[in-house]
Amino acid sequence: MKQTFYIDGITCMSCVAKLTEHYGAFKGVSEVVIDKESGSVSLTTETSLSRAALADGLPKKYCLRPEQKAAPSAAPVQEVSKYRQLFPLYLIGAYLFAAMGYRWYSEGVEAAMLDFMGLFYLVFSFFKFLDYKGFKPSFAMYDPIAKAIPAYGYAYPFIELLLGIGFLLRFEVTVLLYITLVILGVTTIGVVRSLLDEKAIQCACLGTALKLPMTEATFIENAVMLAMTFYMLV
Repeated sequence: MKQTFYIDGITCMSCVAKLTEHYGAFKGVSEVVIDKESGSVSLTTETSLSRAALADGLPKKYCLRPEQKAAPSAAPVQEVSKYRQLFPLYLIGAYLFAAMGYRWYSEGVEAAMLDFMGLFYLVFSFFKFLDYKGFKPSFAMYDPIAKAIPAYGYAYPFIELLLGIGFLLRFEVTVLLYITLVILGVTTIGVVRSLLDEKAIQCACLGTALKLPMTEATFIENAVMLAMTFYMLV
């Protein structure tokens, strides 16, 4: 069932990440969707939660809005399928594979893979920079290194940017492959844990400007990159 309520005090994507983690940990909650502008929080739950339960443990900065002020004239929230939400990711993947196909035909499989990885990092870093401040808290919700070392979350978009440029310029490719193996390997571990725990969190692969749910598509995206990395190292 869908349950929607409103919270005052949501000012940034960091707030969205904190509240998503907060309500995603509730028993029976499978999905959390938060709109920063209106303050609406939509939960997909097995059973309806009382207002006391919704307010329990809420950080002092946030306040559960009284029911009579919960935007009575607002249009009902429409449920969007995960496939529709992930459409930008599929579209980007299609473009990258198209570019890879051309290079594969003209120069061979390794050149195609290097171009794919370079463009992958450039495109994904671009979307992370669109909401640079909001990316770090969302990324830290599932990446083990970003969770333990906050500075890593701030540095990650720059790391992807440099990796993308390096792959396209064919600069120290072996070193770049080992770096990819480490950072994507660690992130994939975090993704798998989140999926197994059925945590309802936002995927930060395309930053926070695009609200993408954490799904198996995130794992597949990382697995493809890791498979290419292993292929070229071996």
